[in-house]
Amino acid sequence: MQFGIFDHLDNDHLPVGAFYEERLRLLELYDRAGFYCWHVAEHHATALGMAPSPNLFLAAASQRTKRLRFGPMVYALPLYHPLRLAEEIAMLDQLSGGRLDMGFGRGSSPVEIEYFGVPAQETEAIYRRNLPRVLEALASGRMHVPELDEQYRDIDLRVLSLQKPHPPVWYGVHTEASAERAARNGWTILNLDVKADVQACNRIFREVWAREQAGKPLPLMGLGRFVVVAETDEQALATARRAYLRWHDGFTFLFRKLGRSMNHARPPTWDGLVEQGRGIAGSPATVQAYLAEELQATASNYCVLQPAFGDQSFEEISRTIGLFQAEIMPHLRTLATVPASA
Repeated sequence: MQFGIFDHLDNDHLPVGAFYEERLRLLELYDRAGFYCWHVAEHHATALGMAPSPNLFLAAASQRTKRLRFGPMVYALPLYHPLRLAEEIAMLDQLSGGRLDMGFGRGSSPVEIEYFGVPAQETEAIYRRNLPRVLEALASGRMHVPELDEQYRDIDLRVLSLQKPHPPVWYGVHTEASAERAARNGWTILNLDVKADVQACNRIFREVWAREQAGKPLPLMGLGRFVVVAETDEQALATARRAYLRWHDGFTFLFRKLGRSMNHARPPTWDGLVEQGRGIAGSPATVQAYLAEELQATASNYCVLQPAFGDQSFEEISRTIGLFQAEIMPHLRTLATVPASA
């Protein structure tokens, strides 16, 4: 069992510079605590995501951490020129000493994509066209762009990634079809959905992996959950209920502003989130029992926390990480979750 962190990098209560410094201090804490990877979302024009350029923040993270891996979950690929993205990925991998992981998607928020003049209905075609170009360029050191004039079509990269053929690819899965696509391509997955959906996706992923990646060990299959830990259930619940309201306000801001519906809605209260099984707040014993059951029920081998959200203070988030490292992580680390036949 490995452990990771997912972060929207949401903020509506601190000056931006102070917020960035606080988050970098948290990354140092995750690094010392033995977490495997920090995954950051990409959002634009909303307090939900204060890293509209994930690569800029990751460059800073590369200099503040030593062992922690990190990367976008995910790059909103339709917003990037593939050549520029490939070059920046290679730079980050070199700056970090080969600690970059990279996720790619179409962009979870059509509103944000459309702010850049990209029609939402074109994102799938852009994704399918440009992802192979980025991966091939990283692997070969050359990008072929057939739309350009002939003399410009083949472009040599002068900065290559340290990891070969390229940094590991992550994929956020929500459906059985997306799980199948990830397994077929040999990608690592993360799922933030409810238990039944994660169970179905992981089952398909294992089946397709066994067929398409025969002989290769299963990669990480991540289960993501909001997590708050305190000395007592009551303390943790008080923190989570307060902070989640602020997070949800940022999560829904653009859609409320523009009167649009959401593809991946979340309940407006912490208690509603818990009813769906997407989060836990409690003492170490409470959180350990919940996560052990979720990981085993979904056959996930990568436990991903979302501990930093809403208006929590550095001290509150540090409390969660300290208690998790000392009292929960040792028990979950040896948990057998993936079927032996997988």
